[in-house]
Amino acid sequence: MAGWGRVAGVVLLIGPAGSALAGEQPLYQPAPDWAQVATLPDAAPGGGLQVLDIEQRVDGATVWNYTDTVIKLNTPEELAQNSNVTVGWAPDKGDLIVHELSIIRDGQVIDALAGGQKFTVLRREEALEQRELTGILSANLPVEGLRVGDMLRLRMSITNKDDALGGRAQLAVPLIAEPARIGSGSYRLSWRADDKLQWKSFANGVTLKPVRKGAYFELPVTLPIAKQAEMPSDAPMRFRSPPLIEASTFSGWSDVSKVMAPLYATAGTIADDSPLAAEVAAIKAATIDPLERAAKALQLVQDKVRYLAVGMDGGNYVPQTPVKTWDVRYGDCKAKTLLLLAMLHAMDIDAEPVLAHAQLGDAVASRLPTALAFNHVIVKATIGGEPLWLDGTGLGTRLADIRDTPAFGYVLPVRAEGAELEKIALRRPARPTIDLALDADESTSIDLPSVIKVDMVVRGQLASLLTLSTAQLGPKEQEDMLNGLLQNFVGQAQFDKLEAKPDAADGSVTITARGVFGSGWEREDNRSERWLSRVGNLIEFSPDRARASWANIPVATGAPDYAHYRLRVRLPDGGRDYKIEGEGALDARLAGVDVKRSVTMADGYVVVDEVLASSGVEIAPTDVAAERDRVATVISQTPRLVAPEDARRRWNLKGAPSTSQLDAVRSIYAVNAAKADEENVSALISEASFQRGIGDYKAAEQTLTRQIALQPSEDAYLSRSGVRKELGNIAGALADAEEARKLDPSSLGAIGAVAMLTAEKGDVAAATRMFDDRIALGGKSKSDLRLAKAAMVGEFGDPKAAIDELDALVATKPGSPDLLNARCWVKASREVAVDSALKDCTSAMELADSTAHILDSRALVWLRLGRNDDALRDLDAALLQVPSLASSRFLRAIVYQRLGRATDAAADLAIARQLSPSTERDYARFGLKP
Repeated sequence: MAGWGRVAGVVLLIGPAGSALAGEQPLYQPAPDWAQVATLPDAAPGGGLQVLDIEQRVDGATVWNYTDTVIKLNTPEELAQNSNVTVGWAPDKGDLIVHELSIIRDGQVIDALAGGQKFTVLRREEALEQRELTGILSANLPVEGLRVGDMLRLRMSITNKDDALGGRAQLAVPLIAEPARIGSGSYRLSWRADDKLQWKSFANGVTLKPVRKGAYFELPVTLPIAKQAEMPSDAPMRFRSPPLIEASTFSGWSDVSKVMAPLYATAGTIADDSPLAAEVAAIKAATIDPLERAAKALQLVQDKVRYLAVGMDGGNYVPQTPVKTWDVRYGDCKAKTLLLLAMLHAMDIDAEPVLAHAQLGDAVASRLPTALAFNHVIVKATIGGEPLWLDGTGLGTRLADIRDTPAFGYVLPVRAEGAELEKIALRRPARPTIDLALDADESTSIDLPSVIKVDMVVRGQLASLLTLSTAQLGPKEQEDMLNGLLQNFVGQAQFDKLEAKPDAADGSVTITARGVFGSGWEREDNRSERWLSRVGNLIEFSPDRARASWANIPVATGAPDYAHYRLRVRLPDGGRDYKIEGEGALDARLAGVDVKRSVTMADGYVVVDEVLASSGVEIAPTDVAAERDRVATVISQTPRLVAPEDARRRWNLKGAPSTSQLDAVRSIYAVNAAKADEENVSALISEASFQRGIGDYKAAEQTLTRQIALQPSEDAYLSRSGVRKELGNIAGALADAEEARKLDPSSLGAIGAVAMLTAEKGDVAAATRMFDDRIALGGKSKSDLRLAKAAMVGEFGDPKAAIDELDALVATKPGSPDLLNARCWVKASREVAVDSALKDCTSAMELADSTAHILDSRALVWLRLGRNDDALRDLDAALLQVPSLASSRFLRAIVYQRLGRATDAAADLAIARQLSPSTERDYARFGLKP
């Protein structure tokens, strides 16, 4: 609801600030004399919010919140969104008073309440899913007779008073800023001249000055205010305060502290013969160490009292008693804090409550002293002169973690004599929240998926969620959840063993798993290498401080955290000739994160151990440039594992010293493939990809057939079509391509596959018509279709016609390496204008980023010209870039034979046949045979 939604947000923010004798039904009364009736703006063609007038008056301990809103309903959508008026208020904190609900039509004012219509009151705990009982009531009224073109006006007030504030008043209201549009908007704060009210604005570019009017001061603001300056998202929260006006009759932070103190008095809250006293006695009997006692008390509050925020019946500031909290076994931060305080005091441990803001703590020191500056309360215990910050709403805290510090910034101790703000000195957590160990078997080949054994210990909030999930979810749901979690740490994987075991004593959950995932080996600079560190992925430091207004803003680095990662990789061939490049050892602070890393290689294993720990420090603006450079330098020196040129590849698995990786991959894929169903065929997709990769096309065909039976798709049919082509089953391949095209007639992949296979079966004319029919439709894919047609004709039809088509395409895109390479290939493969083919390939190479396929084409040109040494040089270069390029393997076998290198020729021919059995048949059409 565009109009009322915006207004309701303002009303609810300024509303629940107090407690008074109030009713649970709206009152219908005239507006107070001091409320100004806003003048309607001149008729405007647009709809939406025409008037927003917010007036707040502080009178002693009472805050009166008056709003006047007018919304124009210019469209049926606006009418539907705004014809049902809903307003929320907390009855234990004040009254909802309706002054006017009217329809303005053609200059006439129609009283929408004249016929006796009243708001209906509903109790809706909208935040219950977030574990909150707010006690907010909703007053709802469907406005009768509204029409498109009408304006709907609502004038109302909400009064607030809170006895818990000891006669003080407080408020905070957001100021709507441009580019928000309001026909006429205003905000006005007023207070008695003899009240010692403080106010503060957090809006930039707005000059505010109180005006004395009789016995009151007024602070007027025109809305919307000027657009607020953008702030970088990585700026500390004190630089990102929203545009607010705050007001308060608290005299200072010490006053706030004093007022809150009686609410947390613990004397007499635990009766000697109560069940709670028995819990305290049990802890005292278990240990005499005050630190251990505090840890046990905190564990009891965290583990045995579930969190439920209670804001009703004055509960915004008043905690429920420890006895009630223990009896009902639920409570919010206030209740848990008071319970923990009472237990600690009963054990003679020095402890006090401290108010905090869980999200905006960094900005508290710049705010006006109010209780509104906080949304959380925890316990500060002092043991052995050391402060301990104990949060009863946390989860999984144990003795080892008791010195951990929350990132709450400035907090306010609650004391009878009062206290000032203090800042929590942050430190890194004592234990890793993530402790991950990966054992990877890559002993057969660097091309195969890595077989990993996972041992991951999780602590903190995530551990508690996992513990809850293991108790509530079924086996399949648990497996899905754990699978999704592990993907964040190891990437896409298939697991055959997956288990989570909670450890209540340790406050942790241990996840164990075995699976396969992409090992990370990549071809870079014509060699195979694998990155060994997570630092580059986990630490990113690219703050934008280019704007002059941002130059002096520090960079926030987040809350304290601690993670430990260990990777052990078993290498092929016992690690022979494998080497590590880059900086293995690292002990440095990067972007506020302390990083310690070691990398060792011995006995056929590489072991990487990394610790990343942060304490929430800020990066000073003067250090940003140097820190950015330092982070970039360290990441550029990330250790990499480099494989030897003769490393065993997926086409050379026979005779491998170790087959444990290969055997495990097959086993894990088989286990997961057996679980495939109509909803999830990902295991079959992975298994088929693996089988194609090692040249087992018959097995891949069977796997894809299972996939199609469960979940037919265009991709599945095209995949099986490609496999069947490799196996020489052209009729089956064509049938699959046609099925794919039926599922998606617009698919260029399916159209191309059907046309190429039709041509291969001998009907070039029919294949040409398929392309021509599609080309005639035009569109963005027209050029791609023309290129595909030229390739088909060049391979199966008239090469001169194909070259003419490519000439026309090159004329429109003379800088396209793909077009030049295609023309070079047709000329070379069909032996037409071979001399000019050389120029096409060379020009394509000069324009392309990746040249392997172009080198392959040019090698064929050299072969046709009888220049075998030049052909060999290009093929060597192509295979250095892409060792699995079957066409280059096949061509090199022919070149080797012509050069009298029969052994080398036989080796390459065997590899080509394994990688792509169809390559030999394809080249035979061009008269090229080994």
